[in-house]
Amino acid sequence: MSSSVTAQTVQDDFFADLASHCGKAFVGKVVSNDSADKAMSEQRLVMHVRECSDTELKVPFHVGDDSSRTWVITKTAGGLRLKHDHRHKDGSPDAVTFYGGDTPAGFLGSAIAQSFPVDAESIENFMANGLDKSVTNVWHLYLSPEVFTYRLSREDREFRVDFDLSNPVEVPAAPRGH
Repeated sequence: MSSSVTAQTVQDDFFADLASHCGKAFVGKVVSNDSADKAMSEQRLVMHVRECSDTELKVPFHVGDDSSRTWVITKTAGGLRLKHDHRHKDGSPDAVTFYGGDTPAGFLGSAIAQSFPVDAESIENFMANGLDKSVTNVWHLYLSPEVFTYRLSREDREFRVDFDLSNPVEVPAAPRGH
């Protein structure tokens, strides 16, 4: 079996495992200790595996009353893509939106872990919006039977939220723009 077939199979397994939570919401907790995360760690954090198709999952990430963020995980010919959909209160797209990346070519990852280095389109958006530090972002998603983890890493920045998959909570209202 070639490595690309293996990678695709592993990524399909990861996608299917996350999709198995479709329609459910889960509370999370900031587990990184960066002082920049203090305000977020004091909010109720909820992820909701809300919209699911065979090729795309939309997972809103609610921070307190702020429903502006949605993670979009899409199957591609080369693996998986993670994008961040950010919206204003009126539902219109933020200037910094649809940023993210694809799993690297030949990247195996695993059925429980996938990484997404920042893509060229996102780097261009970050630079145009004065977010120069974000041009080295790598996002990581981890999935076990009990925990879903969203992690952002780059030089001088480490952000991580763990969500308890063993205890579904009430589904929140629709996120902005949906």
